[in-house]
Amino acid sequence: MPLRYVSYLKSKSRDLRSRLTDAEKLLWSKIRKRQIKDCLFNRQKPIDNYIVDFYCDRAKLVIEIDGGQHYETKNIVADRKRDLYLKNLGLRILRFTNLDVLRNIDNVVEKIRNEI
Repeated sequence: MPLRYVSYLKSKSRDLRSRLTDAEKLLWSKIRKRQIKDCLFNRQKPIDNYIVDFYCDRAKLVIEIDGGQHYETKNIVADRKRDLYLKNLGLRILRFTNLDVLRNIDNVVEKIRNEI
């Protein structure tokens, strides 16, 4: 069954795809075009009321790249709520910091490969 999304998020997700962070660009360069176990990833994918950084339907895997704003109290709470909601849809979530991706991309890719 395909995941649904709220229609107003479609244009917002397109805008986000055109403004990827450096960490998102680097990870995208490593996971696009089925580079990991022949899995197709989408970037800035609307899922229900949320937009996730990266999503692989075959693995039911969400990947989030967290910048500094994710460590503010209100955003920690929001991320936990969102993660719980996505898990209740049957999805798995991997979170990495911007620094994880920028400084240790090979390790990040290996963790994704192992999760799939």
